[in-house]
Amino acid sequence: MIPLSVLDLAFITEGGSAADALHRSADLARHAESLGFQRFWLAEHHAMPGIASAATAVVIGYVAGATKTIRVGAGGIMLPNHAPLAVAEAFGTLESLYPGRIDLGLGRAPGSDQATMRALRRDPTSAERFPQDVVELLHYFEKPQPGQGVFAVPGAGLTVPVWLLGSSLFSAHLAAIMGLPFAFASHFAPDLMEEAVALYRERFEPSERLKKPYAMLSINAVIGETDAEAQQASTSLQQHFIALRQGRPTTFPVPRPVSWNGQEQRLLDRTLRYTFVGTDKDVAQNISAFVERHRPDELLIGTPLFSQTERRRTLSGIAHQLMGG
Repeated sequence: MIPLSVLDLAFITEGGSAADALHRSADLARHAESLGFQRFWLAEHHAMPGIASAATAVVIGYVAGATKTIRVGAGGIMLPNHAPLAVAEAFGTLESLYPGRIDLGLGRAPGSDQATMRALRRDPTSAERFPQDVVELLHYFEKPQPGQGVFAVPGAGLTVPVWLLGSSLFSAHLAAIMGLPFAFASHFAPDLMEEAVALYRERFEPSERLKKPYAMLSINAVIGETDAEAQQASTSLQQHFIALRQGRPTTFPVPRPVSWNGQEQRLLDRTLRYTFVGTDKDVAQNISAFVERHRPDELLIGTPLFSQTERRRTLSGIAHQLMGG
């Protein structure tokens, strides 16, 4: 099996708090580490009542401090929200504290709505500068040159793996021509996955950072002791996703019986098609088939469950079935 990693959105559960969510993330990272998962990534989202990882670099530091060997990183930092120098300094600091364990994934989406974007002081046209900002950020990780006026401390001269993330062809093409690893958000936006990965591999240009293309795809997994139990647990993600798409984001809901109209069901079927739900054997078979068909170099697995026990069980089931854990 290819390397398997974990995507965590630090869900704030219904009736819970941000503190609870962050402690759950650290606990899940320790569990993933004990099972042999490759990395543990957190994502930047703002003004969302159900996600506690807005200050992503801070959360990465907390999780890295709670673990020993697993790589911890951003999946990702929304670069247009930040000055490249500030990102280099933050991740240079993390790499200095946890050497050889920090990843920096970059996205160009706002990770928020328009009002929040303005509150972040983001320029509405900043996404158009994404390629230039990536180049600037990479420059800050290089060794300073004589006469260089601005450099990152910490950051300059440190090896921080930089990934490009995306759900479209834009980032796939940019990652290819820049010679960077690429992660596609197929766990919630799968429509262009195959085309994006094919484009990335076809147009990849080797760089000092990466000699051959490296593509990671993301999925969701929900494992229960029975299929019925898993299906019930998966209703939390369905409720969360529908509420988000309807412009009314909530905390991550308790599993409960749900009934969707035709339009809602079609949305769930299309966008969450790579959410694998069932017993550990069934989910492992679906993951194996996905890997066999799409040939990613690595798989990033989300565990969108309300119960921490069920999140841990899902990772344990995957490790047992696919990793010999």
